[in-house]
Amino acid sequence: MTYIDPHIHMVSRTTDDYERMRLAGCVAITEPAFWAGYDRSSAQGFYDYFKLLTEFEPRRAAQYGIRHHTWLCINPKEAEDPVFAREVLALIPSFLDRENVLGIGEIGLNKNSRNELTILEEHLQLAATHNLLVLVHTPHLEDKLKGTRLILDAIKNQGSLDPGRVLIDHVEEHTVRHVLDRGYWAGMTLYPDTKCTPQRAADIIEEFHGERLWINSAGDWGHSDPLAVPKCQIELRGRGHTEDLIRKISFDNPVKFLGQSGRFRV
Repeated sequence: MTYIDPHIHMVSRTTDDYERMRLAGCVAITEPAFWAGYDRSSAQGFYDYFKLLTEFEPRRAAQYGIRHHTWLCINPKEAEDPVFAREVLALIPSFLDRENVLGIGEIGLNKNSRNELTILEEHLQLAATHNLLVLVHTPHLEDKLKGTRLILDAIKNQGSLDPGRVLIDHVEEHTVRHVLDRGYWAGMTLYPDTKCTPQRAADIIEEFHGERLWINSAGDWGHSDPLAVPKCQIELRGRGHTEDLIRKISFDNPVKFLGQSGRFRV
């Protein structure tokens, strides 16, 4: 079945992964800016990274018939120094006219610190000023619930962002209801044996019937699987779910949310 992977970090993957994804049915991806495996020492490093995301990676994906889109930000893991973070933030507007840029992301919190929250708020203001979609990262910590609540409050306090244009990613069983009840979209990021597995995602889909939900693979530097989305499709199919539901969670919902940008193409 054709699918979209709406959150995968292809800079950490090989061209073989693009080929495998296309053979499995992937037709489009979106790649949020994220941690490079190390803390960058200057804003110039982010400038080069943004060029990679907006120039090189779309060409690499196109060789395998996959549309590549991206999101720009300084990720929460590197946002602890506000002076440095603001140097990076100042670079982003010059990239917003690139045809594959969908919005701001993946922003959010890592350790739920005050500095991280300040830079999150400034990212949200940038998105509001330019009428951009937002993709949010919730922390991979024991205090994920606390971080999720802080993020949701920050978005609400910003005041001018439409919840229907904000996707809160990395949701799990104890956070998904908080996100959906406030009108946001929720993403389940699938890993082989940590965070949200395809099996756990299927449980969540069964509880919430796929409304304002999507699945994605992350496919980052660590132990991850660029084929997690089709594997979740197989899990759902094995449980007897309809092809309509499987298509909704892995194609229709991403198209509906991402299509609001005006730039998303399949």
